[in-house]
Amino acid sequence: MSRLQEIMNFNRSFVEEAQYEEFRTDKFPDKKMVILTCMDTRLVELLPKAMSLRNGDAKIIKSAGAIVSHPFGSIMRSIIVAVYELGAKEVFVIGHYDCGMTGLSAVDVLEKARQSGISNEVMQTVAHSGIDLERWLKGFDHVQEGVVKSVSLIQNHPLLPKNILVHGLIMDPTTGKLDVLIEGQQKE
Repeated sequence: MSRLQEIMNFNRSFVEEAQYEEFRTDKFPDKKMVILTCMDTRLVELLPKAMSLRNGDAKIIKSAGAIVSHPFGSIMRSIIVAVYELGAKEVFVIGHYDCGMTGLSAVDVLEKARQSGISNEVMQTVAHSGIDLERWLKGFDHVQEGVVKSVSLIQNHPLLPKNILVHGLIMDPTTGKLDVLIEGQQKE
């Protein structure tokens, strides 16, 4: 069952009662930062509060495991746009302990896809188009590994200016405690 009608009913009241007023801001991040973090539901409200962020302070990009899987994919494009068009000066890659991408088995995901009706023919077509599904869906052994790889890809991106700091952190999804894994340095 869809939640669409429930959401639309709430939204009508939200707008009629002008509840949006407290969230008014513009498109530029006030703290000049962009955050790449995981899509984990535990971080939706916890992460901004643990970082003392209010609406409008940062651009927040979410992906499974806070992973940049391709140097010219949509995650990296969003970071580049945040830097050049929206004034971001720092990038924070924030993974979290107990991440669902830790130990994720691409074989298991693909088997669940088959069980839900995706045919082997479709998977073969995708594979023949040059997509390595097992590599694309593979998780990591440790959250630190994912953060380090994403930070490295961002730091070394040919379109990222040298003055942009790229930090790597890991969050406890229960307490909000942040551990610094990599403190960004300006490139030479």
